[in-house]
Amino acid sequence: MIAAIRQVKTSSMDNQPDSDLVEAFAAALDWWRDAGVDCTFSDDPVDWVRPREDAKPVQEQTKPSSSPSAPAAVDLEPPAASIPDRAAWPQDLADFAQWWLSEPWLDAGRVAERVAPRGREGAELMAIVAEPEAADEDRLLSGPQGNLLDAIAGAMGFADDRIYVASALPRHTPMADWDEVARRGMGEVLAHHVTLAKPKRIVVFGGNILPLFGNDLPNSAENLRRFNHEGTSIPLLAATDLAVLLARPRAKARLWQLWLDWTGIGTT
Repeated sequence: MIAAIRQVKTSSMDNQPDSDLVEAFAAALDWWRDAGVDCTFSDDPVDWVRPREDAKPVQEQTKPSSSPSAPAAVDLEPPAASIPDRAAWPQDLADFAQWWLSEPWLDAGRVAERVAPRGREGAELMAIVAEPEAADEDRLLSGPQGNLLDAIAGAMGFADDRIYVASALPRHTPMADWDEVARRGMGEVLAHHVTLAKPKRIVVFGGNILPLFGNDLPNSAENLRRFNHEGTSIPLLAATDLAVLLARPRAKARLWQLWLDWTGIGTT
């Protein structure tokens, strides 16, 4: 006769959860979650704006404190940089080119990656752009924009040695803050540059440059037909940015028509 083997119940078996019960709870939670319900709600009203029992009376809260008053608000807008004495600015074009490359004040102390203007004094045409191209090193506008400018100048009848090319900023500066550029006095530097270059005509490529000459952006570029500074008056044409001209063929046609109207070639 074989005796029945009794099952010995250990304490660890008592602590094991009922797998069926766990699966039931998990299934219920999954069902509600799939239904989009993952929070509990109560229908009992709650007075959320009721003052706390430990809150101080209003009069006590507004009673002036004997502690020192809080410091006044600080104006976080940086002050405009002071413009160096204009008497110390270069007085000829050759010195200006070197000053443009080395003067720390022109670019908040940064002198790397600057590109000098190119051309000679008294050029038939001065082309002004906002900034050098990203890949420029020794020559201003050495990339696609420069190639387009050469083509435009050639169509206008100007050889390369009859053009003076300059930029409003000394280095490539993406997303430049033009309000800050104006506050820094770069408009006066540009005007001084034009005065030293003594061109016969000026073409400005880009609307961000016009405010530096005293023409606000909301105004039409047609209002700015001449550069007037310190007794100098030079015909000026406001044109579309070279980068935009590269991307929009129709803008090139408009520039050509503006040029014809400006020079009187298109009139009969």
